[in-house]
Amino acid sequence: MATMPDLVLRDIHQSTAPSWWPPAVGWWWVGAALLAIVCGLAGWRMFRAWQRRRWQRLFDREVAVAGDAAGRIAAMSSLLRRAARRHRSDADRLQGDDWLSFLDAGAAGAPFSTGAGAALRDGAFRRDAHALETTALHALARRRFVGLMMGRGR
Repeated sequence: MATMPDLVLRDIHQSTAPSWWPPAVGWWWVGAALLAIVCGLAGWRMFRAWQRRRWQRLFDREVAVAGDAAGRIAAMSSLLRRAARRHRSDADRLQGDDWLSFLDAGAAGAPFSTGAGAALRDGAFRRDAHALETTALHALARRRFVGLMMGRGR
C-alpha cells in the first residue's frame, strides 16, 4: 500500500447552529393556535360582559316602569320568577319561604330569607311598602336576576 504524500487531511468542522429566526413552520402553528385561544377567550369575556349589562338594563327598565314601591317590588318578583324558570321548571310557582330559599341558593348569609330580600314575600301587597328598603332590595334582586339569566342558578 502506497502512501500519498500530497494528500492533506484536515479535521472535521462542525457546521454552525441554525439561527432561531425565522422559526420552523410548527412554531408558527403553535403561535397561531395560542393567539386564536387568547382572542377567543377575550371575545367570550366581552360577550358575557355585554350580556350582563343587557340584563341589568332590562331589569332596571322594567322596575322603573312600575310607579310606586309596591309596583316596583312586584316587578322585581315577576322578573325573578321569569328568570328562575330557566333553572327549574316549577320555580315560578314556589311560594313564601320556599321561594326565598330558592333565591338564597348559593348566596352567603341568606339575604332573601333574612335580609332585604324578605320584602319579596309580601312587599307587593303591603300598604306601607314605601317604608321598606327598596334600594337594597333592588340591588339584591338585580344581582340575583342577572345571575339567573347568565346561567348561575345554584
